[in-house]
Amino acid sequence: MLTIDHISKTFHPGTVNEKRALDHVCLTLHDGDFATIVGSNGAGKSTLFGAIAGSFYPDEGFLELDGQDITFVREHNRSKYIGRLFQDPLMGTAPHMTIEENLAIAYLRASAHTSFISRISARDRAFFREQLALLGMGLEDRMKNPVGLLSGGQRQALTLLMATMVTPKILLLDEHTAALDPATAVKVLDLTKRIVAERHITCLMVTHNMNQALELGSRTLMMDAGRIVFDVSGEERRGMCVDDLLERFAASSGAAFNNDRILLSTETGE
Repeated sequence: MLTIDHISKTFHPGTVNEKRALDHVCLTLHDGDFATIVGSNGAGKSTLFGAIAGSFYPDEGFLELDGQDITFVREHNRSKYIGRLFQDPLMGTAPHMTIEENLAIAYLRASAHTSFISRISARDRAFFREQLALLGMGLEDRMKNPVGLLSGGQRQALTLLMATMVTPKILLLDEHTAALDPATAVKVLDLTKRIVAERHITCLMVTHNMNQALELGSRTLMMDAGRIVFDVSGEERRGMCVDDLLERFAASSGAAFNNDRILLSTETGE
C-alpha cells in the first residue's frame, strides 16, 4: 500500500521562477489499485510521480510504502521496487547496450541478485528470452542487438518489460504511449493492461485521454494546481462520461478545464 500524506513541493523558492508544484497532496493506493490521472499541463502529475520515485524530496509531508517510510530514500534505492515509464521512448534504456544487457541491468537491480552483467547465467538468458517472447514483437531473436536500433514502440515495450520483469510494488506510467503512432500506442497499451492485470501490479497512469482515464483501471484522479481535486471509483466512476468528468472538475476547482490537447482526445486509443 502506498500512502502519501500532505506532501508539498515548491521549486525555485524566493525567486521570480517560484512554482508551487505540489500543494498538500494526500493519496492512498491499496494493493492492486490501478488509478488513472488526468489534468492540465502544470497540474502536478509528473511532479507527483517524481515525489513517489524519489527524484526529489518533498518540502513537507511523507510517503510510506507497505508501512515503510520512503520519504528520504534515494531514487536509485526506490528503483528496486518502483517501476517507471516516461512519455519519451528514449528514456529508460541505454541505446548503445544490447537488449540483453538492458534487461540484465533491470533484472539485477530489482531482484535479489548481486552479481554483474558478466555473471548473468544461461538460466537468466532463457528467462529474458521467454519474457521478450510475451511481447509478440520478435525481440527474443534480437537480444544481441543494440536497443538504439529499435523503433519507439519496441523500445517502450522493452522498457515496460524491464520495469515489470521483477514485479514492482508500484508502477508509474507517465503518458507512456503518447509519443507513439496510434496503432503502436494501442499495442503497448494492451500489453500494459495485460501485464498489470496478470501480475496484480499497483499502478498509477497519467493520460491525456479522458476516455482512457475513465475506462482503464479502477480509479480516476484529477489534478489541478498541485492538488488532487477529486478521486472517483466504483459505481460512481462506471456511470461517468467525459462531460461528467469536466463538470466535476469545474465544481472542484472553480474553473473550467482548459487543456485543448486533453479535450480533443476523445478516442479510446492514443
